Amino acid sequence: MNQLNPYAWIDRSLETIRQANWYRTVRSIESLPGNAATIEGRALINFGSNDYLGLAGDERMIRAAMLATQQFGTGATGSRLTSGHKQLHQDLEEAIVGLKGTEAALVFSSGYLANLGTIAALAGKQDLILSDRVNHSSLKNGARLSGAKIMEYRHCDVADLQELLQAHRDSYRRCLIITDTVFSMDGDICPLPEILALAIEHHAMLLVDEAHATGIFGRNGAGVVEHFDLVGQPLIEMGTLSKALGSLGGYVAASAPIVDFLKNRCASWIYTTGLSPADTAAALTAIEIVTTTPQLRQQLWQNVANLKQQITAQLPELRLIPSQSPIICIELPDASTAMSIGSQLQHAGIFAPAIRPPTVPTSRIRLSLMATHQPAQLTDLVTAIGQIFTPTSVS
Repeated sequence: MNQLNPYAWIDRSLETIRQANWYRTVRSIESLPGNAATIEGRALINFGSNDYLGLAGDERMIRAAMLATQQFGTGATGSRLTSGHKQLHQDLEEAIVGLKGTEAALVFSSGYLANLGTIAALAGKQDLILSDRVNHSSLKNGARLSGAKIMEYRHCDVADLQELLQAHRDSYRRCLIITDTVFSMDGDICPLPEILALAIEHHAMLLVDEAHATGIFGRNGAGVVEHFDLVGQPLIEMGTLSKALGSLGGYVAASAPIVDFLKNRCASWIYTTGLSPADTAAALTAIEIVTTTPQLRQQLWQNVANLKQQITAQLPELRLIPSQSPIICIELPDASTAMSIGSQLQHAGIFAPAIRPPTVPTSRIRLSLMATHQPAQLTDLVTAIGQIFTPTSVS
């Protein structure tokens, strides 16, 4: 009878996922965002958040969201081109322009939508997309959606990218290079100056995903583009409002003609309800905080240096994946080990998620630091790791 059930394959597929230790479930966070998370009634030190500056629970953000809701309601009610545009949206886009130093910006309802729609609008069947092998899913799926020819270059390998450009660029109408600036599951950053130089040399467009860089890299928190002093260069910057900016949504910042083109050709913006007033107002407040409170970034980077120093001094046997960001990952031999250690850390009062294939090629514990982490919390983390990790668990 199962042969007649068109959904029977789903149970078999789920069983395969379970056997591979790839099965995932959600867990409820029962507290405000912050450096502590209440899970199943227990308060844990939170090292699993992308809220790098601790803004998602900030009273200023909450107040801005509440006031916007009282004034404009709970939803935008339509796409930006019909009934969903608010002055708040334009104010936020102008704030992003001020932060990023571009001519224009466009706000999306999520970062994933921003990448899907932008990449699909910029490239088509006659074009070539060159993508870093470990790019975020939204970048990869945007490339697939475009219908362009996709070639992946080795992770952060400029020489491999150059070879692909030399061998294939001239065979296609347009070329788009896409890369994360901060890679969310490793914590390293791309060699952006070299990639941009190749893009210019080979007349290729360049789109960079600043999701995990916005708010924390650069003199003013603008991201890795600013970190490398490349503001004003011919590239397209995408980012999110949901990580260091503590809200929800995504953006594209670029030249005025590119943004105008996206307003007319980007399906994931044209046909999607606008960002809610609460999220828009919160993101607008976050940019103001980022640009006027540099000490938040300074504290974050101090915490990063502090944790790395403690791990190096006390736990030299740990296999850390090279990182230049607040994302620090401990590499592990397999998914079952990662799940076990994640569970033991939670029992010890630490929330640090286990990341497994197929999300990443190798299993790991992913630690993300916040500006609001206290020195004692970092010490508690290192102590817990030292008590749990053994030579066999990291080999």
